[in-house]
Amino acid sequence: MNTGTEMLPTLGGRYRLLRVIGSGGMALVYLAHDLTLDRRVAVKVLREPFSREPGFRERFQNEARAAANLTHPNIVTVYDFGYDDNTAFLYLVMEYIPGTDLKSILKERGALPVEEAVRLLIQAARGIGYAHRMGLIHCDVKPHNMLVTPDQTLKVTDLGIARAMASIQPDESQDVVWGSPLYFSPEQAAGRPPTPASDVYSLGVVLYEMLTGQPPFYAGDAVELARLHREVPPRSPRTLNPSIPPSLESILLKLLEKEPARRYRTAQQLALVLEDWLQKTQSLDNEATQPPPYPQPWVVSSSPPPPVEAPSVAPNAEDNLEVDWITILLGLLAVIAVGGLIPFWLWIWLTFNPPR
Repeated sequence: MNTGTEMLPTLGGRYRLLRVIGSGGMALVYLAHDLTLDRRVAVKVLREPFSREPGFRERFQNEARAAANLTHPNIVTVYDFGYDDNTAFLYLVMEYIPGTDLKSILKERGALPVEEAVRLLIQAARGIGYAHRMGLIHCDVKPHNMLVTPDQTLKVTDLGIARAMASIQPDESQDVVWGSPLYFSPEQAAGRPPTPASDVYSLGVVLYEMLTGQPPFYAGDAVELARLHREVPPRSPRTLNPSIPPSLESILLKLLEKEPARRYRTAQQLALVLEDWLQKTQSLDNEATQPPPYPQPWVVSSSPPPPVEAPSVAPNAEDNLEVDWITILLGLLAVIAVGGLIPFWLWIWLTFNPPR
């Protein structure tokens, strides 16, 4: 495929290639113009050895068809795919995402702040977790296949090589190892079929690199890298970056377990675990920044103080002293009445009890 300044072809009579915006061992990615819908798209054009191999062509088209059914905010949407008879190239048409791939960001910045790294990986895990629920495994999770937009939205791409889970037989072994040696899982390194836990391991490698600035394993050739993934435990990430909390390190090391059953089962489960960790961490940070429960200091104000009301004073009792003559008169009448009854009762008593 011509990548110079000459006129680039129009694939399928619809997608006019404009310029190369990415490249890999398997394909070139072009910015293109969709002549039918009048919009910009990204077109992945597979390199000649893959495009001309009939068996691979059929498998790629089946997997591209499955990827085109995925709709998720953290997955690059696949619009179309096909084979161009004029150029004899397979191609995959996707939404165009303005941004930078995560690998380029890591090369430029090195290790990312802990919270930023976790937030980005949560988005990647959400997208890949959705693919797992739809029956697809990515098989090639790496920072090169994660696009980060200016507003920090991460979108996973390159699901065109994913394999349908339903097509994987438990006893299947493959001669071709899918994935990139720096990021693939121990079972992929051993040539065994990948599972959702394989993508989880690769996400762990990506998180390790985001937090420390380097992948957990590095070697000069793929054979040695495969051995390291299968046999050697990763170095503690906190020895490379002490700012990593121990609780996050425990999650990360669980992702990098050699045995798939000891990892999180799916990327969605990983996303939930990291979201819970992030929420708890933020709660602790908020509690630490709360002011102590002491009375607030007096605030000096330039406005005049409110007027103070004088306390009410009970009036002098002598000022309101009034003589109640009616009450006094009634009292005297009562005394006279009671006093008059005494002689009357005495007379009655003497009448019935005369003195002897």
